[in-house]
Amino acid sequence: MRQNIGMVFQQFNLFPHLTAIANIEQPQILIKNTAKIDAKNRAQELLQLVGLEDKQAHYPHQLSGGQQQRVAIARALAMDPKIMLFDEVTLALDPELVDEVLTVLRMLASNSDTTMLTVTHEMNFARDFADRVLFFENGQIVESGPPETIFTNPKEPRTRDSPKKIIGDLS
Repeated sequence: MRQNIGMVFQQFNLFPHLTAIANIEQPQILIKNTAKIDAKNRAQELLQLVGLEDKQAHYPHQLSGGQQQRVAIARALAMDPKIMLFDEVTLALDPELVDEVLTVLRMLASNSDTTMLTVTHEMNFARDFADRVLFFENGQIVESGPPETIFTNPKEPRTRDSPKKIIGDLS
């Protein structure tokens, strides 16, 4: 089951001693037993997908936070997951870098059949791209439904008052 789930964390968790392309190749080789040339080809495709084809030889410290996060997204996608989990992927980024990561997520949501679950404080993003939104408080689901309902006509008083965490299903 674990091999069908990709995860992208708040912190990028890239291997600092590996280049961007090697960070994407290694999991394919070690976990999926992918041939090195096939892993490299897939990594190049994914770097192009996230707009970083020109950064493949760069090490994480040579990349901006948004670029590192996009490499982390590409690395998770390289495993061909059925479900992608995103845990506040923009939280550790400077505000000007948030848009570049959200642009990649928007593109994935519209061009992929992978189910994507994201925890976010980016309410406009959740509203625009989620199929279903869940409002959590203290680890419990307070309310769930279509974005239009949750954002314009929530049923629960707590949801109306002050949302803390929203999880959007971008499948």
